[in-house]
Amino acid sequence: MAAIGLTTVPSDFGPKETMDRLEAEIKAVGMTVFVRVDHAAGAASVGMPLRATELVIFGNAKGGTPLMQADQAIGIDLPLKALVYEDTSGKVWLAYNDPGWIAGRHGLGEAVAKNVAAMAAALKAVVAKATKSP
Repeated sequence: MAAIGLTTVPSDFGPKETMDRLEAEIKAVGMTVFVRVDHAAGAASVGMPLRATELVIFGNAKGGTPLMQADQAIGIDLPLKALVYEDTSGKVWLAYNDPGWIAGRHGLGEAVAKNVAAMAAALKAVVAKATKSP
């Protein structure tokens, strides 16, 4: 069962290449990559196995600030995050929280609807470029 609000897209690439492509695409559209978190490396550091699992935290103050001006509590969900992981069959996936779902979670209305739509469109385009062969 898929998590509510979570968009999961299959990748044509391995986990590292998918994340590297995602980071490059995020930067190409003018967003900032704040950090990459390698969960598998963290697990390995305590002697526990975990398939490739890496999180990237990224965003753009111009896009996120209007949402936080509407409700500062949305800052718990911003900046945006995306997770690249490999499942038990070796398939690679990229998952992210849908900006429309995030806005709905916080009860944001029409005042920021255009901002949310632009954020969702940009995220969808970045993810498509990161996960699909040309």
